[in-house]
Amino acid sequence: MKVSEMRMKSRQEILDEIDACRRELLNIRFQWQAGETRNPAQRRDIRRDVARLKTILREMDLSINTPLNAKE
Repeated sequence: MKVSEMRMKSRQEILDEIDACRRELLNIRFQWQAGETRNPAQRRDIRRDVARLKTILREMDLSINTPLNAKE
């Protein structure tokens, strides 16, 4: 997902997306331990998505980089 798409989401949608990414990361960790997957790039991408979402959430708290058409 692109950062511009992430910024257009509401606060609750971002929180839901963070939760979904964390669940997906947990599933990938279980698959890794079971030997089903060996793709470290997938884990890295999800961790980076969580970091991006948290950054955007923090920007919303500080009123930095808020889109003009977003209303809460």
